[in-house]
Amino acid sequence: MQLRFTFDTHDFTATLDDTPTARDLMSMLPLDLTIEDYSTNEKIAHLPRRLTDAGGGPFQGEAAGDLCYFAPWGNLAFFYKGYRYSRGLIRLGRLDGGIGPLLTRGSFPLSVQGVP
Repeated sequence: MQLRFTFDTHDFTATLDDTPTARDLMSMLPLDLTIEDYSTNEKIAHLPRRLTDAGGGPFQGEAAGDLCYFAPWGNLAFFYKGYRYSRGLIRLGRLDGGIGPLLTRGSFPLSVQGVP
């Protein structure tokens, strides 16, 4: 499963893991969201509804380029620097072409579509 994200001048993809949470996200497509800066290591985008957290739980190998869902707030988290697993964080997959687009500071309309 792959997603295509478009914001500002950026167009990039992410490959999702085959999990209940990732499949639930795919069922919502297409989406028009807002991507914005959060903290010093991620961008976030709030979803119109919460995703299932079935199959979530601790994971390892956290790295820049991970795409996650933060269940307590109902948002996507795009990590562009290192981070650590925290309760309620569910890894959905990884960005395919690196973190470059996430380094653009600011808030932008974000288009999310499935890749056939």
